[in-house]
Amino acid sequence: MQIPIFTVDAFTNRPFSGNPAAVCLLENDLDEDLHQKIATEMNLSETAFIRKLKPGDDFTKSSCFGLRWFTPANEVPLCGHATLASAAVLFHVQKNTNTVLTFVTLSGELKARQVKDHIVLDLPLYTPYPQELKEVEELIKAAVGDMVVQDLRYSPDTKKLLVRLSDAYERSVLEELKVSAQRFLSAEKTGKVKGLILTVKGNSSGKGHDFYSRYFAPWYGVLEDPVTGSAHAVLSSYWSEQLGKKEMLAFQCSRRGGELKISVRDDGRVDIAGQTAVVLKGNLTF
Repeated sequence: MQIPIFTVDAFTNRPFSGNPAAVCLLENDLDEDLHQKIATEMNLSETAFIRKLKPGDDFTKSSCFGLRWFTPANEVPLCGHATLASAAVLFHVQKNTNTVLTFVTLSGELKARQVKDHIVLDLPLYTPYPQELKEVEELIKAAVGDMVVQDLRYSPDTKKLLVRLSDAYERSVLEELKVSAQRFLSAEKTGKVKGLILTVKGNSSGKGHDFYSRYFAPWYGVLEDPVTGSAHAVLSSYWSEQLGKKEMLAFQCSRRGGELKISVRDDGRVDIAGQTAVVLKGNLTF
């Protein structure tokens, strides 16, 4: 069997930065266990599988496809950067003729559209709620040591814990923070956290970024994710409320780094725009 596969760097316009995802185009149904085996083989934070929904569908002409995402360890309900990568393969490689693509996923229908040199994802917006420190104190200590935490929120929909560091800290402090995410597994005692977001307020006077973040998901086999769309579905809600803004520019401060343009909508969803670079085209053969 041969399956077309691509590696796409998402939320960047430069190869070898942003967040890489593998994207597989499935002409036919794939044995269930092969999804995970391929994702483990690719060993990227996410491998996406685009599938046709009905006979006669075409990757260049159809506008609606099935989409699933797998980490090296398991399937996940939402992945922003691999959705961006999937849209890039259809728009830029397959030359899909539609202006809007719809993906049927575990998180409902997600739409992607081209706007100039960006692809805009239409994602759910997830509200994070105040979280008691005592319940997650050990996890916070494992993540940031004795650093001052200004706010603590939890998103039950995504099982992500948002930790806002003091406004006294600059972006560089977040970037230079040494995090041993493997320690989170034993420090997390509640069983309800599956992702940890560290964030700090930006300097948005002029053309700066409104906020910065880093994201860790060792529960899914991802120690640190370079640029995370799903985390920004939570961050967008939080920072929009905090800053009183609907339009924001965000930067995820991983080693690879990536920029996200955010537009919080009035219908409980968020538009997250990013650029992409396709760095590998080939076939899986087995």
